[in-house]
Amino acid sequence: MNKKNLMIMSSVLAMSVVMSACGASSENNGGNNAAADTTTNTSTNANTTNAADTTDNAANSTNAVTEELKPEEGAKLVVWYSASEKQLIEEAAKEFKEKYGIDVEYQDVGPDKSIEKITTDGPAGVGADVFLAVHDRLGSAVQAGVVLPNEVFAEETKANNSQKAVDAQTIDGQLYGYPMNVETTAVFYNKDLVPNGEAPKTWDEVINFAKTYNDAKNDKYAYMWEAGNGYWSWGIFGGYGSYVFGKDGTDANDIGLNNEGGVEAAKFFSSLKDAVLPIKAGDIKGDIKTSLFTSGKLAMNVSGPWQTQEFKNGVKNLGVAEFPTLPNGQPMMPFSGVKGFYVNAYSKYPVAANLFAELVSSEKYQLRNFELFGTLPSNNNVINNEKVSSDPFASVFLKQFNNSTPMPKIAEMNAFWSTQEAVLTSLWNDKADAKATMDDWSKKMKDASATSK
Repeated sequence: MNKKNLMIMSSVLAMSVVMSACGASSENNGGNNAAADTTTNTSTNANTTNAADTTDNAANSTNAVTEELKPEEGAKLVVWYSASEKQLIEEAAKEFKEKYGIDVEYQDVGPDKSIEKITTDGPAGVGADVFLAVHDRLGSAVQAGVVLPNEVFAEETKANNSQKAVDAQTIDGQLYGYPMNVETTAVFYNKDLVPNGEAPKTWDEVINFAKTYNDAKNDKYAYMWEAGNGYWSWGIFGGYGSYVFGKDGTDANDIGLNNEGGVEAAKFFSSLKDAVLPIKAGDIKGDIKTSLFTSGKLAMNVSGPWQTQEFKNGVKNLGVAEFPTLPNGQPMMPFSGVKGFYVNAYSKYPVAANLFAELVSSEKYQLRNFELFGTLPSNNNVINNEKVSSDPFASVFLKQFNNSTPMPKIAEMNAFWSTQEAVLTSLWNDKADAKATMDDWSKKMKDASATSK
């Protein structure tokens, strides 16, 4: 951490001394294990009970901490969040104002843009104090020194949220963010179009269905995803055991794209153009998929939970399913993302900022986020709340999240995004040799990663 960050953190850490007893109790409550167990099973069971006990203890600890911590005199906060969901921030800001007398100003900067913006605005003194971001850019933010670690509420955050969500917000053992929600992809389907009203459970079944359903001249397709995009196609590669970086996506020197599984995945991926989706990669777009799906021509559409309401409105008998099993008998492992709140390292009010980040990411507001927008929670208690667990769409996406690979968050991941489209397009359109292509991709990744250091 640079000198500037150390100076800022000293004010936060000085106040965290008052919570030493609370922190000790949190360390003894087995929070991480309980959180991991609960994420694996969204239904109520013994593990859920243990997680509930853990999060109850964590909640008591958090209450004790917030009672002792005092925001800076004259503090006022700026929060970056998406305009379409600002109601959540407005409700949290109202509670924060009532509790601490601090005004919270909302600004429309979405989580897909916040890291880039804070990297320039933070050091200039004009950035938000608290902002939402997707975890895959965390490495770049840490490298730039623009985010503070989550120190004061670390144990409570770890105990309250799923292990996968916490890990996504952690670099080199240091927790930075306050997890807020998770997302991944799954298969929406039109029950009136698929066999027996259920989505095929294996790729062999998808291929057999496509033989009878596809009619390219009339734009009718059985199954569609953006094949030329690494985010949407990764589930196939991950399911065959390929990986971008080793050690849970943190070792840039261990690139597993061209391992044995990666080569097999590339072969299967290439075969799907003729067997399932006879369209060039560049012609498969999100808006085209949506239009075909809602007009009753596309039977199965790979997308994310953010389109659930749109598809409910457009498809009379809508369902969602986990991805079909691969020919190797393994589940697909799509990429997933974890959004979290972060505190600007250059904030003038780090204590107030941490207090707000803790409040807005709490169980109360994660549940409210689901109620308002259907956003999938990372909080264990909210995951197991009946409103979420009984929802036929949210529950499936949360199960798929358990069979997902959080996008690597180290800065070298930029090399993946800058190379993936050309590789996948070559495999899809040209049926390029699988091994040679994956070997070449691995080399390009190593070269790009080396130049970025």
